[in-house]
Amino acid sequence: MCIQVFPPNRSCAEINLPASKSISNRALILNALSYSPYIVENLSDCDDTCVMVRALESNDTCFDIHAAGTAMRFMTAFLSKIVGEWVLTGSERMKQRPIKLLVDALCSLGAKIEYLEEEGFPPLKIYGSVLEGGKLSLNGNVSSQYISALLMVAPYMRKGLELHLTGNIISKPYIHMTLQLMKAYGVDAQWQGNVIIIQPGEYRPIPFKVEADWSAASYWYEIAALLPGSEFDLDGLRKNSVQGDSKIAEYFFSLGISTQYTNSGVKIKYNGNMSRKMVCDLTDQPDLAQTLVVTCALKGIPFRFSGLQSLKIKETDRIEALKNELKKLGYLITDINDSILEWSGERCEAESVPIIETYDDHRMAMAFAPVSITRGSIIIRNPKVVNKSYPSYWKDIESAGFKIKDI
Repeated sequence: MCIQVFPPNRSCAEINLPASKSISNRALILNALSYSPYIVENLSDCDDTCVMVRALESNDTCFDIHAAGTAMRFMTAFLSKIVGEWVLTGSERMKQRPIKLLVDALCSLGAKIEYLEEEGFPPLKIYGSVLEGGKLSLNGNVSSQYISALLMVAPYMRKGLELHLTGNIISKPYIHMTLQLMKAYGVDAQWQGNVIIIQPGEYRPIPFKVEADWSAASYWYEIAALLPGSEFDLDGLRKNSVQGDSKIAEYFFSLGISTQYTNSGVKIKYNGNMSRKMVCDLTDQPDLAQTLVVTCALKGIPFRFSGLQSLKIKETDRIEALKNELKKLGYLITDINDSILEWSGERCEAESVPIIETYDDHRMAMAFAPVSITRGSIIIRNPKVVNKSYPSYWKDIESAGFKIKDI
């Protein structure tokens, strides 16, 4: 299925952003571990979170988490400490996403987990029991979801957890987010240097409301940057957010967008003050890469974005996906060591009617839809992938004046 997206001439709209998927998924695990009588408020309605809600509320012993990578990682650790025998499986793409690092870590802490098909990949057979815990060393450049999965179950290990992160730690804000939410649920951690220590203990149940998603806001910053004269009120965002992606406000200031914090969220508008070149280390905000790369290319702003090593193991290989789809539009992007994307203005002949492939990746669809502003229209294949994090995205951009046609 494809859609064709047509832009407005300008736009002013108030957008009720979806709740943060990252916070929702962590809050669900912590809520379950605390045996809370409270329901987490304002949960994200994205696929990842819905899958986790169904799994946590189910009486089954086999869980199909489809393409939800966060759910696979968090549920693997969660089920490892829940007494019983469990099976975790997913989509064909999920069966190609490595999970050996997390499984090895859990097994070293006392878990018993088997691979049902290919070694190192889902599906998994998990024999849940009380985990021993103790000391563990992990490379700091692994996905922060592996680290967060371990941290959240750590209080229920007999010896707690002393986690040593070696080398460069990527996605620190996501680890901070996990620890801040754990603290809200009554468990303190010590993080000094590259060592995180969590003592044995238990979470306390609390009422909890999820804040809006800053990564979802990034697509509205992109639209505002490409559509001068537009203004958007983005509801539900917090200035002092636990989300590392809140840094999007700072990045887009260099792309001509001002951010005003209000009682209900933020107001953004184009001010025209743009940098001549964007140079950013996105180690702590890898989910903003697609938005920034596409925006800079379309505005003709050279860039060098580093710290992108985790993009190779996301929903798709996002580095290759970005290069492929931008080439269709006439932009030649270079990658260096699978961790840097760079562009100095190199162009090629664009396809006359490009069709943007989304690679089962929600962020590809949302980052490329605003291309319609510069081209007059753009065709997006498999638009329903946005359900992973922002199910109302197409409805929201229609409310802002975009037109969408099924083709």
